[in-house]
Amino acid sequence: MPHERSHIVSSYEQELDQLRTMMGQMGHIVEEQVTLALSAIAEHDEAAADEATRRDPEVDELEREVESLVIRLLALRSPMGADLREIVAALKITGDLERIGDYAASIARKAIKAASSEAQISFSGLRSMCRLVRDNLSRTVEAVIQHDPIMAMEVWHADRGVDEHYVALFRELVTYMMEDARNIRACTELLFIAKNLERIGDHATNVAERVFYAVIGENLPPERPRGENPIRAVSKEV
Repeated sequence: MPHERSHIVSSYEQELDQLRTMMGQMGHIVEEQVTLALSAIAEHDEAAADEATRRDPEVDELEREVESLVIRLLALRSPMGADLREIVAALKITGDLERIGDYAASIARKAIKAASSEAQISFSGLRSMCRLVRDNLSRTVEAVIQHDPIMAMEVWHADRGVDEHYVALFRELVTYMMEDARNIRACTELLFIAKNLERIGDHATNVAERVFYAVIGENLPPERPRGENPIRAVSKEV
């Protein structure tokens, strides 16, 4: 009987380890997708854009596998306490990671369209925002893998920086459009890219909040540190 009990516990721990491994794999893939999207923006790299899109089904499949394993753990293992929080959080975390992958693929496609335009637009602000979002995502993935609530809180606070970059970029692109109507098409693509980057930042912050709760058992404050609304910021200047 003790041997059977040991086998059950070992199997349960193995399943938890498997869950953590799959979450880490998802995190690394979407991190690579964002990096590829950055290459598409910074270097007009069509191959990187294609690769970012090609990785998307891998993320979707891992999300389905995590969902199946979570259902199995809840149905057969009756987890409690920190284990229960971690297992339930896994569903929400992988959902956020899947959306990040979708946004990265969309950014990559739109970056190539924007680069093909003849409009004279600087991409420096967009590249800067993309690097910040990528760095925050990297810390988020590390927080998931390491179960690190301190790193998760750092990501949570860093979301304000992403919002501030978005406001600045929104203002810059609107200025380009007002100066020359020929810039409108390319700037519209870049506005979509900037919004998708901002949404990746939001989903990374969601993941950070899930990690913090799963480890600590407490929620971060409901009001996140946020920058100014971009439309309101531009309206004040017009």
